Amino acid sequence: MTRFLNREFSWIEFNRRVLDEALDPGNPLLERLKFLAIVSSNFDEFYMVRVAALMAAARKDEGPDPSGLAPAETLAGIAPKVAEICERQYTCLLDELLPALEAEGITLAGPARWSSQERRLLEARFVDGILPLLTPLGVEEGQPFPSTGNLRVHVAFALSRAEGTEKSEEARRTAIVQVPPNCDRFIRLPMEGPGLRLALLDDVVEAFGHRLFPGWTVRESLHFRVTRDADTGVDEDRDDDFVTAMEEILASRQDSWPVRLVVSSRPSAKAAGRSARAETAASLAPTPPTPPPLSALALRIASALGFEEGGVTRVRGPVELRPFMELASSESLGGGPAFARLRWEPWPPVQSLEVPEGSSVWEEIAQADRLLHVPYESFDPVLRFLDAAADDPAVLAVKMTLYRTSGNSPIVRALTRAARNGKQVAVVMELKARFDEERNIAWANRLEQAGAIVTCGVARLKVHAKCALVVRREEGGGIRRYLHLSTGNYNDKTARLYSDLSLFTCDEELCRSASGFFNLLTGYSAVHDLGRLVAAPFELKNRLIALIDREAQRSTPEAPGLVMAKLNALADTEVIEALYRASQAGVRVRLNVRGVCLLVPGVPGLSENIEVLSVVGRYLEHSRIIRFRNGGNEELFLSSADWMPRNLEKRVELLFPVLDTTLRLRLVSILESYFLDDRKGRRLRADGTWERVTPLGLGSYSVQDELYAAARRRHVLDDGTPRGDLQVRRLPRHDGED
Repeated sequence: MTRFLNREFSWIEFNRRVLDEALDPGNPLLERLKFLAIVSSNFDEFYMVRVAALMAAARKDEGPDPSGLAPAETLAGIAPKVAEICERQYTCLLDELLPALEAEGITLAGPARWSSQERRLLEARFVDGILPLLTPLGVEEGQPFPSTGNLRVHVAFALSRAEGTEKSEEARRTAIVQVPPNCDRFIRLPMEGPGLRLALLDDVVEAFGHRLFPGWTVRESLHFRVTRDADTGVDEDRDDDFVTAMEEILASRQDSWPVRLVVSSRPSAKAAGRSARAETAASLAPTPPTPPPLSALALRIASALGFEEGGVTRVRGPVELRPFMELASSESLGGGPAFARLRWEPWPPVQSLEVPEGSSVWEEIAQADRLLHVPYESFDPVLRFLDAAADDPAVLAVKMTLYRTSGNSPIVRALTRAARNGKQVAVVMELKARFDEERNIAWANRLEQAGAIVTCGVARLKVHAKCALVVRREEGGGIRRYLHLSTGNYNDKTARLYSDLSLFTCDEELCRSASGFFNLLTGYSAVHDLGRLVAAPFELKNRLIALIDREAQRSTPEAPGLVMAKLNALADTEVIEALYRASQAGVRVRLNVRGVCLLVPGVPGLSENIEVLSVVGRYLEHSRIIRFRNGGNEELFLSSADWMPRNLEKRVELLFPVLDTTLRLRLVSILESYFLDDRKGRRLRADGTWERVTPLGLGSYSVQDELYAAARRRHVLDDGTPRGDLQVRRLPRHDGED
């Protein structure tokens, strides 16, 4: 058996676990629809980054990965796995969710189900508001294929002239039309009574697209979507403006190498005279095991883009499902209170780090370190921390890293205000944060115009660490620093959806370490030893391996060692080898890994003391928690880094300790609770597949449910018990783990 699982196959298994949430009848209908959309969004990024990189590696004939597979072998294995997931995804959408939603009053009607009145209304809407936005592009034999951009939905039309000239090549043409990306993808149809009846914009463009081609007849039409390589890196040695270089990368991404083609394999909407019953039966029929051959039009599109027939993804429904995320969200068409029963019960985040009247955020942090757990607790304390820094006359400087932030970011607004208020503001803005580059460029320009010092990352490294340092003059004239460290981004939007942990502290050693960290990023400091902070790519990987090896050295049969970690991904082979050594020394290794995991658990003589679990639930698990028993002198860390080569060797990351005893107890309780989930938990098997955690017979336990309940218990306490002192409810383990 191989010592390492294949990274891409492991990622596909993660997306399969996401799909399982869409298939789970215990989840509300609109939440299931969201998970279907997330599966598609995940695959978009997977193809743009991972598959694109594999294709490049195959062209260069690079060697095998740690699992022993060459790039071409991995690519060959990806296609059937993705096809199988897509088949289940669309079967769920068409056979289960759309019919069930229609029964609840939300109907997505295809062209054959439009009434004559709806067809007239949609045609008028097309002529007045959509047709002027469309630009048909001819596809000429032997000529370059027209630009399709990246992730843009198109409709292709096979055209012919008048009758009697069908056999003439001059009388046949192909054209493509981009569906306008700035229009609502769902068009609301009038209906009597409660509910929603919707038409998909893609169908409207296809149904009435013949108006773009007067004098021609549409013989066939289909939807398609091209995914392109987004793995192109910026030349960081250029002498001209780095921001300009990044802007060029963004422009080139729209016409880079195509890596995936998705086409609709359902019957063309042009087929006139079909009954609603016939269309429904065809669209809901199970997908045959062997997909039908591509149509002539699909073959022409595929050939022009350089895809063989076997490399085309065929789907029975819309070629893009990401808009269904918006449809299912509370702000969209399906967001009225009438459909609240189709969603999870809302979990409004509780307020923490309350500032009593007459006090300040600085006094609250000075009293004790504070732990923030979003989205169970509100992200507001981070915003208040930065707002106070911007407005407090005693604050002299603010230093901060920014990797991903929201579109109308209150973080950037606070930093801008601080700079305009005369404080020294230094921001390390990472322009290479993939898919957020354009937004970060705009924020960098805004901050510079306000007078902030902005550095655009570090050459050849991504700054992925999350750190904010405030320097303040205290009463009496002394200087004090206040620090915020986090596992997640400074993004007020994702803080409602991602589970992350962060620490507020004014510990002198940590703050001094943070000052050294910013000097390392913005200046010429060559000091990599940051005291209590451990930074990648300098020391973090070596420190992790040393901590794991120390656990093995201190482990005895009477007092076995323990390594527990909650991560997003585990792919670094040197760290995995250290975990194997620890297992062989009798150390119990318990890992909760959300996504990719190359470690093979449960192999006798290698990893029999290692278990790997995963939780996929309503919130994206994003926090990184690490625990070492250390011979009874336990250590707890939080980190921005996953255990992957890119994080440990190619990014600037931080590992930081949690020193406060009360917060350490709370963190241990949180970490252990992730190994109790028998509702959403999955266990990794040695063959790389995942199985549901066997219920312990003690009642269903969902870690996310319990974490929210624990946050509410902390919030409502009025008996003087300190916030954070309450631990997560824990069920007894069947194996006696304390």
